[in-house]
Amino acid sequence: MKTYQATPDIEVLTSDIPIPGFGLVPVNAFVIKGEEPILVDTHAVVERDDFMTSLRSVIDPAELRWIWLTHTDFDHIGSLRQLLDEQPQIRLITTFLGIGIMSLADPLPMDRLHLLNPGEKLTVGDRTLAAFKPPVFDNPSTTGFLDESSGTLFSADCFGALLQDVPENAADLTDEQLREGQVFWASVDSPWLHKADDAKLARELDGIRAMKPSMVLSSHLPAASGDMTDRLLASLAAVPSSVPFVGPDQAALQQMLQEMSGAA
Repeated sequence: MKTYQATPDIEVLTSDIPIPGFGLVPVNAFVIKGEEPILVDTHAVVERDDFMTSLRSVIDPAELRWIWLTHTDFDHIGSLRQLLDEQPQIRLITTFLGIGIMSLADPLPMDRLHLLNPGEKLTVGDRTLAAFKPPVFDNPSTTGFLDESSGTLFSADCFGALLQDVPENAADLTDEQLREGQVFWASVDSPWLHKADDAKLARELDGIRAMKPSMVLSSHLPAASGDMTDRLLASLAAVPSSVPFVGPDQAALQQMLQEMSGAA
């Protein structure tokens, strides 16, 4: 794992997860520093030890006051239980659906939750967080937010991309790399987009455009400055008419196993 600054007060904690035969997916969590520091997601279950090491390199976990859980997928909840157990001062921001999904595996401490629905706001120290439902998502509990103090948009899985190389700045990607990576990711992660009504999707995307973010921070894309917003939205608008993703079948799996056996 590595860390880098997206803005002077926002650290990105990231690693690149390989998808054999397809490329790399960046997996990001974020630390927002301020009067009441916030951790946005807790990275992947398989990398929780490395994540905790990286987290401690940018902030003492005892300083954290909030965790914003964008949704309950395994690449977002890796160190959630450890942090809640070790740091009693932390409160968790989630939704009613987030509680329900987590209760099937690892119930959350109800007295330390703050439920926030899309359309609602929460002031934490020197920041006001405006919750919203991203236009593209893979989990019904997904809730992103706009940090109104900085204009930074935290979009959960929305705007993610599958890439061959992962820079720290999305501006270092060519238009083709960004578009192809986003379209592929959205086709895999949110296949329902291929059944979406173009006009309704366009209205959802316009809602993001109207926010005029100064920075877009996706769970699965390098940090993107606000002047890239139109490019990010254009990629998503292209998904419904793109070719749907079909994963490798059993014959392909057998071939991969044979190749791995031969290499060994």
